[in-house]
Amino acid sequence: MLAQLIPLNGGAPITIDRDITVVGRQTETCDLIVDEKSISKMHCLIVKTDGLLFVRDLDSTNGTKVNGQRIASGALLPGDKLALANERYRVHLGPSLPPRSDRTEMIQVPGGSARDADSDFATRDKSSSDVQLMPEDAPNDRR
Repeated sequence: MLAQLIPLNGGAPITIDRDITVVGRQTETCDLIVDEKSISKMHCLIVKTDGLLFVRDLDSTNGTKVNGQRIASGALLPGDKLALANERYRVHLGPSLPPRSDRTEMIQVPGGSARDADSDFATRDKSSSDVQLMPEDAPNDRR
């Protein structure tokens, strides 16, 4: 099972790969270092067991929140929002994303309509040669 904290500020995902992860600023004792002044030296524990994540606040100054609720301890479910002081993350649990070659791609179909040659698109599963036409009135944001 892949367990990750996805920063809501757009940073790189943090993979939780240990059974017990100590989170904080202190490099000597923490497994996951969050170098922000709002984070306590030893802020919280994240425990990974049987496909689940649990978090326990370590009496941090600025607290730990799950979905906006300050907690002493609790379970983390996929999609939960975890806030460690001012640092915010989305919880990802489950299989990793499929390799890029297995994803569906958009391709342009030759011979588009006379009114808008760019509007005829199709989806194709890269693992097969099947092509499915999308409706002509499909929104532009699906390209």
